[in-house]
Amino acid sequence: MRLQFKRWAAALGAILVPLVAVAQADTYPSRPIRFIAPIPAGGSTDVLTREIAQRLQERWGQPTLVENKPGSAGSIGAAQVARAPADGYTLLLVNVGHVINGHVYAKLPYDPVKDFVPVVHAASIAMGLFVHPSVPAKNLSEFLALARSKPGSLSFATSGNGGAGHLGGESIKTATGIDMVHVPYRGSAPAIADVVGGQVPVSIADLPLARPHVRSGALRPIALAATRRSSALPDMPTFAELGVPGLDFPVWVGFLAPAGTPKAIVDKLNREIVAIVREPAMTARLLELGFEIVASTPAEFEQTMKTDYERYGVVVRKAGVKLD
Repeated sequence: MRLQFKRWAAALGAILVPLVAVAQADTYPSRPIRFIAPIPAGGSTDVLTREIAQRLQERWGQPTLVENKPGSAGSIGAAQVARAPADGYTLLLVNVGHVINGHVYAKLPYDPVKDFVPVVHAASIAMGLFVHPSVPAKNLSEFLALARSKPGSLSFATSGNGGAGHLGGESIKTATGIDMVHVPYRGSAPAIADVVGGQVPVSIADLPLARPHVRSGALRPIALAATRRSSALPDMPTFAELGVPGLDFPVWVGFLAPAGTPKAIVDKLNREIVAIVREPAMTARLLELGFEIVASTPAEFEQTMKTDYERYGVVVRKAGVKLD
């Protein structure tokens, strides 16, 4: 009798759990939503997050807040979201650095894959090599000749140790045989500010952040690490065009929720964010800034994360990048 009751209870639970999840999704959201951005304010992905948060607030009529929690290559903010209730009211902005952290940190207070559920891969950003106008190199050939003539004399600024810019710079060094010194900053905005100011000669930066400075003449574009040119800077050639294949390290921008968040809520968030980035005005704005629209499903984003987790693991091991 007791065994039959347990089986009946288990069967009833299997029926009720998805019904409860659907009911939760029907009333979601009923209070403010927080986006945790584990980066300093002012960078490209921070701007994108604020645009999406504002549109969600307009569509849903609930306050949508963006909180910047920078530090430790994004792991401080990620740890906060991993511990948050799995109810859809706390989301994490992520870029490719999220999976890189799983390789560069000996210990993390969370698992970058298992402790989160993918919501959407909203957009991607191309990374590129830029220099201050004082650098006597007008193109990639001249830049490589300069770097080879004075090994270790050029330094490149990025958003931080172990980030996409850092590993991109290491990939450029490996692919071209040049030697440059990495200068890490606490965020992409201060990094590029010092290159624009002439304190550091080279920047490995994302296109949306670098583009205004290229247009003003404060930065000179050298080569884009992408499979094709960007409409935001159509005159900037790719590394492959210039004879250096294999340098393609885009920064994806997406959102995660704590593991265990009901699928119905994840799917609802996905539908709304996809609709927002596909609005003609939003699409035009993002393309103009230098983003590439992706608007993935949760399953597609999960596969992207897994693929890049493996890919960047190889780069980290080859470069010997380790953080405490």
